[in-house]
Amino acid sequence: MKRALVTGGSGGIGAAICRRLAADGHHVIVHANRGLDKAQALVAEIAAAGGSAEAITFDVTDRAATAAALEAITEAGTVQILVNNAGIHDDAVFPGMSGEQWDRVLDVSLNGFYNVTQPLTMPMIRKRWGRIITVSSVAGITGNRGQVNYSAAKGALHAASKSLALELASRGITVNAVAPGIIATDMIEGSFDADTIKKLVPMQRAGKPEEVASLVAFLASEQSAYISGQVISINGAMV
Repeated sequence: MKRALVTGGSGGIGAAICRRLAADGHHVIVHANRGLDKAQALVAEIAAAGGSAEAITFDVTDRAATAAALEAITEAGTVQILVNNAGIHDDAVFPGMSGEQWDRVLDVSLNGFYNVTQPLTMPMIRKRWGRIITVSSVAGITGNRGQVNYSAAKGALHAASKSLALELASRGITVNAVAPGIIATDMIEGSFDADTIKKLVPMQRAGKPEEVASLVAFLASEQSAYISGQVISINGAMV
């Protein structure tokens, strides 16, 4: 049984990923920042379904707190599957975007990636097996109005994943990014109505969190051993 850490695991896409990885036989560590109650409820749900999981809380932007939490996690065993899913929106057109909005979005997505991933790479190297999967966005590929900060963060994660894949390729560790389009979660409520989705998405529907989870689960499996350094879109043919 491999140990999998999913940051932002209590959210819509994160929860679907946690459920799928647990169903595939992994021990899942469900991370939350403020939503520990939701993470604990998900752990109980996974356990009721016969899976193995635990909940943990820390702020991915706090480097010291993250390091301490990861040290405690790894005392019980190496995390060999890491899903960097934590991320936030704080949208505004660029001329009106505050420095705080810029910093906050990049801090969670980009600095959070470093704070969580860096401490876990050496233990993976020692095991000579690992999967690092970062959940990005179509905005990191195409850009999006009102999301210069978000697009910048996600685009940077694509470049970071490609570079890290090169460093770790000889160690049995793959590094990939998954870039969803419009996915039916609470995050898109109020942003995309049915007519807008039909105009934007050639498949004329929003994606399901479970569809993203299936892609992540494949990238976390043995079957994906020769796939690394890729940004894989899942967006209903938007791009």
